[in-house]
Amino acid sequence: MRPLHAAAAVLTILAMGAAIAAGGRAVLHGENGRVAARAEAGIAAQSEAPATSAVPQPKMARPEVYSRAINPKIVAPPQLQPEELERVEPRAPLSELALAGPPKPPKTKMPDDWNGTKLFQPVASAAGVIEAKGYSVAISGVDIVRQDETCTDGGKSWTCGTRARTAFRAFLRGRAVVCTVPPEGGRDLITAECRVGNQDVGQWLIENGWARAAKSGPYVGAGEKARMARKGIFGPAPNLSGLPPAPAPFAATAPPTQPILDPSATATPPTETTATPPADQPAPSE
Repeated sequence: MRPLHAAAAVLTILAMGAAIAAGGRAVLHGENGRVAARAEAGIAAQSEAPATSAVPQPKMARPEVYSRAINPKIVAPPQLQPEELERVEPRAPLSELALAGPPKPPKTKMPDDWNGTKLFQPVASAAGVIEAKGYSVAISGVDIVRQDETCTDGGKSWTCGTRARTAFRAFLRGRAVVCTVPPEGGRDLITAECRVGNQDVGQWLIENGWARAAKSGPYVGAGEKARMARKGIFGPAPNLSGLPPAPAPFAATAPPTQPILDPSATATPPTETTATPPADQPAPSE
């Protein structure tokens, strides 16, 4: 019985393996059939589709997205007919700054409108006269004190013009002067107002007595005060006693020279000298 049982078991195992193999082949055949059917259907669909199907279709515009849930047809202003509109007068401006007037034409500078021209490194040629940058400016409202002018105090004369010019130069000290003169200078003497910073040059000259105020000028009152206080040229002569005396002029005298071609000149004859040989020089051989 045992050999029979073993044979039956072997046959059973073989039958089961054969059945499994047959089922696998059936499943694979069915899958291959479905894939082939799908491929055939795709080829048929491509052959039946029109030629324009390959052209990309335009994308549809997306609706506009609003930040708030509103209906633009309701919020938009209503459509009105021209006859329904009425023109009204504009409201009055809130202030004068809101008024927009026509543009003003450019202002042309005239001689009376010049704000001033800077004159660098000025030189005072006299008390009340400035020369710089090709200009020669006389301070307006001031009577110029010339350099060679002299003043008398107690019967004693002194050079007040030179002293006034020196004081004026010390006041300027090479600083830039602003004068109401045209941008381009000339050789003629120009009368103008000048200032150094915020200081009026004419006012300084008159207040310190280094110039006389012109009649009917703006510095008449300051000139009278300087005269009463005996300032500047209205005061006494400067005291020079503490200074050392000026050196006497020295005239250099050159020694007399002998003319080169003077026949009367006696030339000193040259003295004869005898040359002596060196001590270590050997005596000549006979």
